[in-house]
Amino acid sequence: MQPDYAITAKDLTKRFGDFTAVDKISFEVSRGEIFGFLGANGAGKTTAMRMLCGLSLPSAGTATVAGFDVYRDNERIKKRIGYMSQKFSLYEDLTVKENIRFYGGIYGRSDLFIKEQTGYLLQHLRLEKEGNTLVRALPLGWKQKLAFSVAIFHEPDIVFLDEPTGGVDPVTRREFWNMIYEASAKGITVFVTTHYLDEAEYCNRVSIMVDGKIEALDSPSALKQQFSAASMDGVFLQLARKAKRTEG
Repeated sequence: MQPDYAITAKDLTKRFGDFTAVDKISFEVSRGEIFGFLGANGAGKTTAMRMLCGLSLPSAGTATVAGFDVYRDNERIKKRIGYMSQKFSLYEDLTVKENIRFYGGIYGRSDLFIKEQTGYLLQHLRLEKEGNTLVRALPLGWKQKLAFSVAIFHEPDIVFLDEPTGGVDPVTRREFWNMIYEASAKGITVFVTTHYLDEAEYCNRVSIMVDGKIEALDSPSALKQQFSAASMDGVFLQLARKAKRTEG
């Protein structure tokens, strides 16, 4: 029986002129897995994520996302994934309800689905009283939890999270990760980048990129054992010292 993968990549490569941002990376992500995608600035992880999200065509190699080919089916991929960025995920000049309705419509959900699920979502986030509040007025932690909820509102196969907990306090980060666990338990695959190395411990498996290549990929416990490190910080530092470039 073939493994059920949400994401596959084989020798996936992205070049910009003479510069190779992503250099023949290969990996698989199982359905429902929480997969950490780590690397210092310039390692190539953002470029790799853009290819997997259907936003940038690879220069070489192969990849599938939710069963669709990244070359031929990039528009179909966009309909089957969710995406959340630390920098931009919500419209701050719209209310909480308007943001939910907007994104539900973008992903083709019916008015009835949006209406029914909005009530449930606001209750789940304890935001019933803030439904008509402009997003800009919410505390950062609430914004991030709302942004994640909106990213999976349409029930995607995979959600890509690009440094989703940047700038929030440790308690809110932990609450956010509880939401990630809930999504994973429902079968949503979570592909997450983070600068917080303690968060790597929460992932089922972690890959670490250095200069466009994947230099390590395994469970956090196995990586700590492999590198004789007490924490994922120790693993990351050993690999990051090998980096020669600072942008990409």
